[in-house]
Amino acid sequence: MKRILSLVLFLAGTYSLTRAQEQAPRNLSGADPRFKADILVVVAHPDDEGAVTPYLARAIYDLHKRVAVVYGTHGNSGANNYGRERAAGLADIREVEAREACARLGISNVWFLEGKDTASQNVLNSLANWGQGANLEKLVELVRLTRPDVIITSLPGVFIGENHGDHQAAGVLSTEAFDLAGNPVVFPSQLAGASAHREIYLENLQPWQVKKIYYFPDANDEKQFSGTGPAYSIKEISPSQRKPYWRIALDAATTHLTQYPADIEKIQKMSDAEAEKMMNDPDAAWWTEPETLVFGKSYFSSKPTDDVFANLDGEPNECPELPVKFRLPPTETKVKLGGPWGFYQSFREAHCLGALRVADPPEIAVMAGTQVYVPLTIVHANNKALKLQVKVEAPKGWKVTGGEGNITLPAEATSELRVEVETPALTASDLKTNGPQEIVIHPLVDGASAGDIKLRVLLRSHGLPQ
Repeated sequence: MKRILSLVLFLAGTYSLTRAQEQAPRNLSGADPRFKADILVVVAHPDDEGAVTPYLARAIYDLHKRVAVVYGTHGNSGANNYGRERAAGLADIREVEAREACARLGISNVWFLEGKDTASQNVLNSLANWGQGANLEKLVELVRLTRPDVIITSLPGVFIGENHGDHQAAGVLSTEAFDLAGNPVVFPSQLAGASAHREIYLENLQPWQVKKIYYFPDANDEKQFSGTGPAYSIKEISPSQRKPYWRIALDAATTHLTQYPADIEKIQKMSDAEAEKMMNDPDAAWWTEPETLVFGKSYFSSKPTDDVFANLDGEPNECPELPVKFRLPPTETKVKLGGPWGFYQSFREAHCLGALRVADPPEIAVMAGTQVYVPLTIVHANNKALKLQVKVEAPKGWKVTGGEGNITLPAEATSELRVEVETPALTASDLKTNGPQEIVIHPLVDGASAGDIKLRVLLRSHGLPQ
């Protein structure tokens, strides 16, 4: 009898203990704190991060912000001016250089997308060669993993300067990720669910809305962006590091030997006074003073020149989705600049970037002696067939080689064609004194003028193909 009573008491105690354990509060794991970033920098190639490292040094060392970096490509189409390795070998080396440059700034979270390094000025070439959809999905995933408040990336636009299409592609994908990462119906397989511990398909991330996006320009004249966003002195002394921010950034940049070996070896031999003299020379300095971050947009109400980390909460801005005009057939015929210029016009409207600076008239720089292509988009009223006449006014010494004349267009929503102009091969001395010149196109639709189209072109001694 005593044994039975003891067994009953034992079972009762075990049951009570089990019930207590079941009712005890449990801790659910949240997002992995190791990957949280305040700033996510998205650039195209290893070494492109250097465009904003003076500000990153300020943010990391003196504002105590966490920074992560995403590279769109491995940079395998760049030059190896330090060794003989090319292609995949060069890509591996440039990844090592990039990781070391970031490490010198205290940045350990670095990722690479699988875009293909594309030597072109046309962002559409880069987006096609990168595999835009797959890499956008990967970038949205990284935004949801790192949960940044701010994205800093390249300016999506065409200005006289280097105009690398890959740089612009990084800005395009970053803008798209800004708008998509917080939407739970976008790439839903990435999102959280009550899944098994060893779930092999669902990623268990969560939607994340970035608060602000800023761009950095890649133009010859960066002063034109003054006042378009917050500006920070690169010459200011870091309180914690006791050296100017440009010096911290320059030390990080010296890892990129494949791209700038002569400059880096020269810098490494400079005294502090010589380096400071170089940075005070506008023609030799690696960064402009001050460094301006071009304001893209903010999820919450914010002024363009407010500090990067101001207004990270508050009243959300209203930004409509694609305007109705993208879905309605046009009622009037228009002829406009197409290609990357036309794409960016639609891109700015679709992503609420109406305040972003645009070159007016549109512009580009090309190598002297090469062709200039002026893409045209003809929007048909009510999808009707059209008769188009194209007249081209080119600078003296330039030759129109294609696109002029009378053209019959089929019944469709839009038609694409391009005007081709051959530029003269100029001497180095001529190029120094040669300023931008205009190509003017006079389109007539069914005999009536459709308005002039202008493209401002600067001839240079070198440049990527258009």
